[in-house]
Amino acid sequence: MNERILRVLEFNKIIDQLSSKAASSLGENQALQLKPLTNLTEVLELQEETDEASQILRLNLAVPLGGIFDIRASIKRSVIGGVLSTEECLDIANTLYGGRQVKNFILKLEEDLPILKSLSERIEPLRDVEQHIKSSIDDHGHVMDSASVKLRSIRSSIRTFESRVREKLDGYTRSKSAMLSDPIVTIRNDRYVLPVKQEYRGSIGGIVHDQSASGATLFMEPKTVVDLNNQLQESFSKEKHEVDRILRELTEHIASEEICLTENVEVLGKIDFMFARAKLGQSMKASMPKMNDQGIIKLQQARHPLIPIEEVVANDIEIGEDYTSIVITGPNTGGKTVTLKMVGLCTLMAQSGLQVPALDGCEMAVFENVYADIGDEQSIEQNLSTFSSHMTNIVDIMKNVDYKALVLFDELGAGTDPQEGAALAMSILDEVIDRGARVIATTHYPELKAYGYNRENVVNASVEFDVESLKPTYRLLLGVPGRSNAFEISKRLGLHESIIQTAKSHIGVDSTSVENMIASLEKSKRESEKDFEAAHQTMLETEKLKRDLERQWKDFEDKRESLYKKAEDKANKAIQDARVEAELIIDEIRKMKTNANLKEHEWIEARKMFEDAKPNLSEKKESKKQTTSEQVKDLKVGDTIKLLTINQQGNVLDKINDNEYLVQVGIMKVKVKRKDLQFISEKKGFTEKPLTTVKGSGYHVRPELDLRGERYEDAFLRLEKYIDDVILAGYQKVSIIHGKGTGALRKGVQDLAKSHPRISGIRAGGSGEGGSGVSIIELK
Repeated sequence: MNERILRVLEFNKIIDQLSSKAASSLGENQALQLKPLTNLTEVLELQEETDEASQILRLNLAVPLGGIFDIRASIKRSVIGGVLSTEECLDIANTLYGGRQVKNFILKLEEDLPILKSLSERIEPLRDVEQHIKSSIDDHGHVMDSASVKLRSIRSSIRTFESRVREKLDGYTRSKSAMLSDPIVTIRNDRYVLPVKQEYRGSIGGIVHDQSASGATLFMEPKTVVDLNNQLQESFSKEKHEVDRILRELTEHIASEEICLTENVEVLGKIDFMFARAKLGQSMKASMPKMNDQGIIKLQQARHPLIPIEEVVANDIEIGEDYTSIVITGPNTGGKTVTLKMVGLCTLMAQSGLQVPALDGCEMAVFENVYADIGDEQSIEQNLSTFSSHMTNIVDIMKNVDYKALVLFDELGAGTDPQEGAALAMSILDEVIDRGARVIATTHYPELKAYGYNRENVVNASVEFDVESLKPTYRLLLGVPGRSNAFEISKRLGLHESIIQTAKSHIGVDSTSVENMIASLEKSKRESEKDFEAAHQTMLETEKLKRDLERQWKDFEDKRESLYKKAEDKANKAIQDARVEAELIIDEIRKMKTNANLKEHEWIEARKMFEDAKPNLSEKKESKKQTTSEQVKDLKVGDTIKLLTINQQGNVLDKINDNEYLVQVGIMKVKVKRKDLQFISEKKGFTEKPLTTVKGSGYHVRPELDLRGERYEDAFLRLEKYIDDVILAGYQKVSIIHGKGTGALRKGVQDLAKSHPRISGIRAGGSGEGGSGVSIIELK
């Protein structure tokens, strides 16, 4: 792209905003070097990179790019034999740490981010290099004592010598303070000295290293500390040599990883640059454009990138399909040039991999060249030099323009005679359009208003002007040419009506007809836009209602399926519980058969009765409703009844209270409630069978309950029922097998035991009782 075009469209301001979004100098340098690309494949790759980074920002996540430096110069110096400073080594260690953080952050994301994850996999952690540096240099850039055994020893001796020197000099400050200007120990030429008064020079004796400006004070090194200071300086020299050796060793280690370090820096710089582009798009509320090489531009609610969002007016603009050129006509100060620059700048941004400030679904084209002749649309004076300047630019454009170009003309033909300028503008437009380029031109010549109607690939446009407020609205009206508002504006400003009418009489019939046509078009467009907005709003409301109904219907379907499933599960559980209880009773009866002298056919009859038994799943749904008289009839001993819960006939043995009876059904004696009995007939020679009595379904129960594998809710229900059964059965102690697992069942058993009034205690099972997987409950 021509540098002049980038400057005219103010692309440099976009670059400045972009570079400020970078987190490191690596990303900033890449942002400052950004230029629009002309290859569709490369542009698509950049847009995909920006979109991936935008996905992470939309999740309110921040990639940890802090602490990363451009260490390429240091790497190069290490390779050619230089020795790196402690600060350079620290920058390398911090960059390695930052790279590892970035890599871990991206690889842990669950989103589909192929570009970022591929880049992060190229980052080499190089923990050995980082650890080598961190173990030798502290965060303040000082080589630590632990960097080597020799350095630790040297610094230990330095501290010893310093302590001895200070101890001797402190003795002088105490015993000969009168001879000193200040009773302090100071340093001159890296040696410890005393500030001695000039007249006591001979009394102290030693080497003078400096004197005060007045000469009254001499900074002397007493003879008694000369040797110690010499030893101290020798230790300082050894320290410096050892530090240099350590840094040289670190530098060699860094140089050995030159390729990986350079690769890390380049990858981190690219990732930072990707996120800088995404952050710029986020700040502009921009979206990713679909890119094409067919010269098609479709922008909805597009905004000029450099105008604040709260001030800019968004516009729709299309070019490249039904027409290849747009001619925007109308008076100055209406915003024509802003629209022109907005299209050009968005094109440059899209070809640079940046998102554009428009609604989702926007489409942009990749052009090999963007040409622009844009002057000062606010200029009052239009003279020959202005015209010459415009024509010089246009001549250069005409030399190179082809079908792969976007051409932007501002005030085409301005600066000369209106008729000649208009004719020249139409000729230039015809030539550029014939070459297949995409053209957007602005002009205030009335002759060009009919231009769009006489050309197949051209459409007229204008920027709306509010006559009431005498201000432009900056809304672009495609298909409607601009018209002069001079008469309306003059009238609003107070010009006499007679003057306006006289002026209108001087205008030709054709001009008046064109103005009337344009006014009619503007009115029709405004009305159609209102109708469109109303229809669009109705459509949105209808779609929302449809989505709500679909969601409610789905919720209803899900709830119905859930209720069906719960009912089925409840029924199956009730049936299973009934069968288990029946089997327990049958087993008990089988054991008692010999002692009770039961006959085989009686046992078979009892077995059949339990096999035919069905659980009462709902009190509201009985197999057969009782009549009112049957419900309130007072049963007598010997009456024939039907036990509704198992649908079997029997006889009343005894009336326990107004609501409970003892009945015999087959070989069993059962205590039941009145509502579960249906009267059949009165007593007819009934004889009680002296067999066995069953007191509830849980009278004969096992001394242990196994809850392993049960869901918590189901297990708790079974446990409560089991406790009731064992209390009825008269047990003193039972075992609850709950397993170890997460401990939830064990805690539930313990909580129930603490709150149950008939449980006297609970303990964990012993070594022969199942250990912590079993709880022993003692009953009152």
